Amino acid sequence: QALPGGIPRGQGSLPPLSACCMPAKASPPALGRSAVPRTARVVSLVSTHPCVSDLLRPLSRKLGLKKQRLLGAEQHQSPPDGTPTPSPKEPRLGLPNTPGPQRSIYFSSPRDPPARLGLDFFDQPAVPLARAFLGQVLVRRLDDGTELRGRIVETEAYLGPEDEAAHSRGGRQTPRNRGMFMKPGTLYVYFIYGMYFCMNVSSQGDGACVLLRALEPLGGLENMRQLRSTSRKGSTGRALKDRELCSGPSKLCQALAIDKSFDQRDLTTDKAVWLEHSPPGPREPAVVAAARVGIGNAGEWAQKPLRFYIQGSPWVSVVDRGAEQDTQ
Repeated sequence: QALPGGIPRGQGSLPPLSACCMPAKASPPALGRSAVPRTARVVSLVSTHPCVSDLLRPLSRKLGLKKQRLLGAEQHQSPPDGTPTPSPKEPRLGLPNTPGPQRSIYFSSPRDPPARLGLDFFDQPAVPLARAFLGQVLVRRLDDGTELRGRIVETEAYLGPEDEAAHSRGGRQTPRNRGMFMKPGTLYVYFIYGMYFCMNVSSQGDGACVLLRALEPLGGLENMRQLRSTSRKGSTGRALKDRELCSGPSKLCQALAIDKSFDQRDLTTDKAVWLEHSPPGPREPAVVAAARVGIGNAGEWAQKPLRFYIQGSPWVSVVDRGAEQDTQ
């Protein structure tokens, strides 16, 4: 019979594996040499035995190929400069690759609202939009870059063709009121009494919009005061108080330099006027629903509670005590 690897058994053959690997008695280590553990000697003897060597050679070849593949993968993933690439679970340290200021992920939230309100905010019916406007910040950038800001505290909803007080009542469309029929967030600015402008924002539904009635001035008050004084008819020269700057639809247009040139502009994209999300306050303000102002000839629609304002705000144009009692 032959041993594994083709080695014949018999005279002149190698001693049995047990005789090579398991000496009967271990001799003490020679002086000046370190003692080698028995396990290490056994492994060394087994690995050098010709029979075992033939058996282990294919396994060793496979291990070598696997090691080469791993080294190749590491070199492919490493950047050209030789910098080691961290594993996906390891944090990446160092400066960001993109220049400019970076916002830390530890101090931001994916739920933070954007500074500028977009179409998703304006694309809702007039009544909920009129309520949603309350507390938001209207921004007007002048030609010199100065920004005027005011928090919306009073609005009115106009529901479209069915609303007898709306400019679109009965479905009428004219060049004047075209902005009411454009996409939500479009400005509808009209001229009244031959001297004043009023600013509306289109909502969901043809011919429906929201009138902006009053603002709480937040920034650029001196500019607002100057613009209001210049626009006032028969001005006596008296300096306006802060609460007088934007407490009415025509007053806020004067204070923000809004005229007919703003008609049909898009609040979601315009560079001179837009709406920003107001930072959250300590508590949700109470909202009063009252009758609209100056529409006495609109029949039953004159009494519908489609005007909304923040209760207790000193910047509101007209306070309705009866409606406030109903709110409580």
